[in-house]
Formats: sequence, structure tokens, C-alpha cells
Amino acid sequence: MIPTMPRTTDTITFSLPPELAQQVRQVVKDEQRTVSELLREAIRLYMEEREWRIQERRQRAEARRNKSK
Repeated sequence: MIPTMPRTTDTITFSLPPELAQQVRQVVKDEQRTVSELLREAIRLYMEEREWRIQERRQRAEARRNKSK
């Protein structure tokens, strides 16, 4: 028996409205990439932006605390 390598990815299944699914398919076709590649990039960008928003909120809260001292 040939040993197998452990999987390095998880599979997540989700649904999209038909119009959005068609847009995804068109981008995938236009950019010659896979749906997985496109969605990984979109999620990475979202996570980076989310982290930025969290940091911004923390900095604003800290500035308000320092201003009230």
C-alpha cells in the first residue's frame, strides 16, 4: 500500500445566488483560474481588510481614552 500525504486543505461547501455564481464563473473563465483560487484570494483580501478595520477601531478607542484623560 502506498502511503498518502495528509491533506493540506479543508473543503467548505456553500451556495450562491445564480447571478453571483455566474459572475464567479465568468471571472474564472476570463482570468483562467480556478474557482478555488478566486475564492481563496477573495477570502484572504476580506480577512486582511477585516483585520485592518479591527485595528482601526482599537486605535480610535485608544485615542478616545487618551483624549478623555
